[in-house]
Amino acid sequence: MYYSAIKYCDIANGPGVRTVLFVSGCRNRCKGCFQPETWDFWHGEPFDGAAEKKILESLKPDYISGLTLLGGDPFEPENQRALLPFVKKVRAQYPSKSIWAYTGYILERDLMAGGCRNTEVTEELLSCLDVLVDGPFIEEQKNISLRFRGSQNQRIIDLHEGVTSAAADGK
Repeated sequence: MYYSAIKYCDIANGPGVRTVLFVSGCRNRCKGCFQPETWDFWHGEPFDGAAEKKILESLKPDYISGLTLLGGDPFEPENQRALLPFVKKVRAQYPSKSIWAYTGYILERDLMAGGCRNTEVTEELLSCLDVLVDGPFIEEQKNISLRFRGSQNQRIIDLHEGVTSAAADGK
């Protein structure tokens, strides 16, 4: 797996101050995507031990709330398989930090058993996450006032509570 960028001290992609990993590779190719360069699975740098170490180190301070996975799309099959061992390390080393992921796929339709992006690791990867923001970016539903999402159709899903909220921001 390759990654496009790692952002430290990000406040736009989940609550609090977070480390954000932008993975490369996305087959959704949403019209109006804010980073179409990440559609390419080979864009950026290889996600290797050095990148993992930098991210794990960045999560140490108490003021860092957690890790967010973006893309590209973390739920492309290739990315799921590469991310699972890493996310398990994050969860083991920092059990109190939250882990968020964004995907252009729909949880019930695409990621659950029988879905087009369900793999042998999908359920385990989902079980390591706290929150999933799902749904493709739809340019016609773009709303810059939404918190933690770009278009009205996208949902913020608390994976532990089973509560889906498209109104976490009051919208």
